[in-house]
Amino acid sequence: MKKYNVLIVDDESLARQVIKKYLEDREDMEICAECSDGFECLKAMTLYKVDIIFLDIQMPRITGFELLEVLQEKPQIIFTTAFDQYAIKAFEMNAVDYLLKPFSKARFTEALNKCTSAINSKSFNEGIAEKLTENAVLLPFDRVVVRMGAKVIVIPLATILYIESSENYVKIHTANGIFLKEKTMKFYEENLPGNSFIRVHRCFIANISAIQSIEPYTKDSYIAVMSNGSKIKVSQDGYSRFRKQYS
Repeated sequence: MKKYNVLIVDDESLARQVIKKYLEDREDMEICAECSDGFECLKAMTLYKVDIIFLDIQMPRITGFELLEVLQEKPQIIFTTAFDQYAIKAFEMNAVDYLLKPFSKARFTEALNKCTSAINSKSFNEGIAEKLTENAVLLPFDRVVVRMGAKVIVIPLATILYIESSENYVKIHTANGIFLKEKTMKFYEENLPGNSFIRVHRCFIANISAIQSIEPYTKDSYIAVMSNGSKIKVSQDGYSRFRKQYS
C-alpha cells in the first residue's frame, strides 16, 4: 500500500488534534510531523519528503500564504482555516482544496481524496504558490517574506526603501540589503499602501518617506535621491503623480 506523508501546520493544538483524529483510520496516511507555525513547517520540510500539507492561513510569525511563497518543494496543499467563506472563494479556481473550520469528517475525506488523486495522476499544479499568493492581500499586507538559501527573512514594509523590477523578479531594497522576490511590479503597485508607496517609473516603486529629494535629470525625466544615497529614475508621469498626490 502506498503511504502518503502528511504535515499538519496550525497554531491551534485543538485544530491539529481534529486532523489527527480524522486520519486515524487512514492506513495510507503517515503523519510525519505537526507544526505550530510556518518556521517549524520549513524545518520539517527539510527532514521529510512531504506529499500533503494541512495548512492554516492565519498563524503567528508567518501566515500560510507567506509560507507558500517561500516553500521550495510544492506538495499538495489543503487549507484548514476559519477564514471568511467569501474570501475563500478567491481560491476555488486553483488546484487546491480548503476546509472551513469546523469541518466534518466527510468533507475532510473529500479534500484528502482529491489530493491523493492528484498525486496518483501526477497532476500537480506547479504554479500553486504563485496563484495563491497573488491573492494573499486578502490578509493585512504589512510585510514581505523572502527566502535566502535556508533562511527566511520577514521585511516590514516600513523598512523598504524602494522596489526595482528585475526580469521575472523584483529587487527589494532596504537599509539592510537587497532581496529578490518572485513577484510582479504590478502586484506591488496595486497592493502596497498608496499613502506610503508610489510608482515613480516603470522600473521603480518608492517608499515616500525614503525620498530625500527629486531632481531634474533630462527634459522629461527626474532622479529621486533616496535616504541611503541611492538614486532611482523618475518618469514624467511618475513625477506628476508624486506632485499631485503628495505635494
